[in-house]
Amino acid sequence: MPRTLTIVLTFIFCSIFFSSKLVSSETDVAVVTFTIDFPTSQPEHYSIRIPSAGPGHYKSSGRISDDSDTTDEFDFAFPITAETRQRIFELSSKAGYFEKDLDSHHKNLAFTGTKTLAYTDGTRNGSRSYNFSPNPAVQELTSLMQSLSSTLECGHRLQYDLQYQKLALDEELKRMEDLSHSTELVEITAIQPILDQIIADPSVINVTRARAQRLLARSTGR
Repeated sequence: MPRTLTIVLTFIFCSIFFSSKLVSSETDVAVVTFTIDFPTSQPEHYSIRIPSAGPGHYKSSGRISDDSDTTDEFDFAFPITAETRQRIFELSSKAGYFEKDLDSHHKNLAFTGTKTLAYTDGTRNGSRSYNFSPNPAVQELTSLMQSLSSTLECGHRLQYDLQYQKLALDEELKRMEDLSHSTELVEITAIQPILDQIIADPSVINVTRARAQRLLARSTGR
């Protein structure tokens, strides 16, 4: 066989091999997704995507706050701690990877939004919607995802205030400090880039910058 043809065939085989490895590695990544649609809430819609490796992804749309008519869309990639990621996947496993019905179907329950949990990997593809689930793993996972959304929406408001109304930053940060003592906020390090911007901005008053620094220090231990 001519040397040139050998080189060409070797290149083709290598390309096929590495392409198949790349596709395999992409499909091997498991992903848990939580979405909620609740027209009367703030935000009205959001989705959280948590892969088994790499950053999470959050998207929301709706009013900036309950007392505001301003609407905005928030699209944010964020880091997630190993502990929270592991807990999300453990709960997904306990919930059967959302391959069976999750809803209680009780007609007298208050509507709290249409929630959807989904799981995909190389072999599974489960997705179920519900208002309320009697499954304890689903209840805990729902609460965790909603707390994560609360944290990320705080970051959304801080980002908006930093750009348009810096005097509102201190009130939002004070509210976050109060919430950080409960389970209503989780993964505050997910919005560290936004807090770092506030801390580094000399046009923000010192009291507000110090509050952002304290909040970040409490969550990172730095």
